[in-house]
Amino acid sequence: MDAIVEKLQGLADTGYRDFQAKLMPTVAKSTIIGVRTPAMRALAKELRGSELAAAFLQELPHKYFDENQLHAFLINDIKDYDFCRKCLEQFLPYVDNWATCDQLSPKVLKKQPEATLAAIKGWMGSEHIYTVRFGMEMLMSFYLDAWFKPEFLAWVASDRNDEYYVKMMVAWFFATALAKQYEATIPYLEQRLLPEWSHKKAIQKACESYRITSEQKYYLRTLK
Repeated sequence: MDAIVEKLQGLADTGYRDFQAKLMPTVAKSTIIGVRTPAMRALAKELRGSELAAAFLQELPHKYFDENQLHAFLINDIKDYDFCRKCLEQFLPYVDNWATCDQLSPKVLKKQPEATLAAIKGWMGSEHIYTVRFGMEMLMSFYLDAWFKPEFLAWVASDRNDEYYVKMMVAWFFATALAKQYEATIPYLEQRLLPEWSHKKAIQKACESYRITSEQKYYLRTLK
């Protein structure tokens, strides 16, 4: 959509573009416009609820990374559960990098926890690596507190995907689970139930967390 691309290009910061390119090896630098997050948020707010935004959400695939970022911001703002799910299912196959994947976090998904949990299981079973990562991230974001069940740990631990961005998500999930559900989570490290790389990375990330006590960090280091 030319009108959207023109708006994004008008917000371009070449220095930020170069910085982003270094962080995203899976994204061609030529597809990065370089719009900073505050400007992207402001543009999403400006477009919210407009006919242009509605048309943009149906216009896939996009050419530019920044278009995908804007798409994620717009999905995050959707208040209708069913429409949000529809937009997610349309968009997820086109997510091709960790930044856009991690930008997606629609709060409306919390309105129907059982339906969202069923969707998460489907996402985690996808052959598309960023759909798997997104599913794990939603499980981490919404289901490690009041809705927590020990079986969720097994869902993530059973993943044997060798893709870096999925393995990193497994580690991030377990580091967060240690902070929120330590007693249920620690056996997975004690019994080495995670793939070796994710096991070590989860301990590293947990030891870097301010939410893990000094005593817990000391013990975790013995499990490396």
